[in-house]
Amino acid sequence: MAVEPQPDAPRPDQRARVADLYPRLAAQLRRIVATNLRAPDWLYEEACQTAWEALLRHSDQVRQGSELSWLSTPATRSALRALRRERAYARVDFGIDHIGAGGQTKLAAATPRPAPDQACELRERIASVSRLPDRAQRILLLHGFGYDYAEIAQATGCSPRTVTRQITRARRRLSIAATPED
Repeated sequence: MAVEPQPDAPRPDQRARVADLYPRLAAQLRRIVATNLRAPDWLYEEACQTAWEALLRHSDQVRQGSELSWLSTPATRSALRALRRERAYARVDFGIDHIGAGGQTKLAAATPRPAPDQACELRERIASVSRLPDRAQRILLLHGFGYDYAEIAQATGCSPRTVTRQITRARRRLSIAATPED
């Protein structure tokens, strides 16, 4: 009983062509994608592998000699899609660890060290923000990053009016917490 190849499966001649091209073009393709975008290393690798898989499926449609330019298009598009997903995920999850190690390093290098008394005040402010409800923390964090109310509403799934109320309440709670008790 003969097994029929899958309609999407590459033919042996396509596999051989891609296998010959990979050692010669893989490093160049990665440099092209890295030159066009600023992203974590894993994202470049994922985007390039997606492009190689696409070439494997469509190698009969790609002219010989133009493989690198053809590969750069799906690799760049794949990297852009992955970046958009990562940014959307970071907006929803609000975790610093989702920004990536490179982003943390740049942030740490760009931020001057506060004086000890300023560091104590910052710790107190962070502690008072951590006592806010989760939704208020997320909304206040996005507002602190410079998002406007409409963008915050879209990212959190709240209405713009809810965002306004949450920020107002959070500010009120923080100002009450900052006043010294007699």
